[in-house]
This record gives sequence, structure tokens and C-alpha cells, in this order.
Amino acid sequence: MKIVTTWKEALAFDALSDSAHTVRLDTSLEGGGLNSGMNPKKMLLASLCGCSGMDVVDILHKMKVNFSKLEITAEAEQTNEHPKVFKSIQLVYCCNIAAADADKLQRAVNLSMEKYCGISAMLAKHCTITHSIQLVE
Repeated sequence: MKIVTTWKEALAFDALSDSAHTVRLDTSLEGGGLNSGMNPKKMLLASLCGCSGMDVVDILHKMKVNFSKLEITAEAEQTNEHPKVFKSIQLVYCCNIAAADADKLQRAVNLSMEKYCGISAMLAKHCTITHSIQLVE
């Protein structure tokens, strides 16, 4: 796995993966950036949601559970001193799954967070990660 990150202008960087995908990292105008991409910490939260989300979708499909919507919200609390790091992360998994399958959704989320999601495993070494599920229509 390899990423090459190149400075563009102001505080904007483009990160190119070895599979030829590019993402923009930046910060707000107030922070000196161009506001042209997510800041690195928000990208890290998005990576956590994406990693776990991929696990959950894969597990639910294997369980033959029907759904058409899965939305994961991550909120992080940071320390006040530098380096400002995450103290805690709260994940909420919203899924339009039948109430009868709620236990399967919970099992899929638990498996992701406890066994499969590498981003979660890395972050959990440094901060508390909690999660909950919500059933939506």
C-alpha cells in the first residue's frame, strides 16, 4: 500500500494512491486553506466510517438481510492541547432494516468494530470508540 501526497497551493494537498485514486486534503479558509477538501482529521473519521461500513454491508449481505440505506455518522471529541488528538469517537449506524433484523445489524456492527475494521483497531488503541444503531425508514 502506497500513497504519494503532493502540495498544490496554500494548505491543499492531493493524495494519490497506488491504485490511481486521488483525494484532496485541505483546511478551511479561516485556517489558511482553500476549503477545497476535507481536513486530515475529518478524512480519518470518514475512513473509519467507510472501513466499518464496508464490513457491515458485506456481513449483512452474507446474512441475506435486506436494506437499501446505511448511513454512518461519526463525531469526535478532541483534546485542547497540541497535538490535538481524538479523546473519543461516537459512531451512529442508521439503517432501513426491518425491526426483526435489528439484532443482525447489531451483530454486523459489533463484528466490524471488534474483529474486521483495521481503522477502528488502530484508533481504539488511542481513544474510546462507542457505537449505536438506529433503525430508519
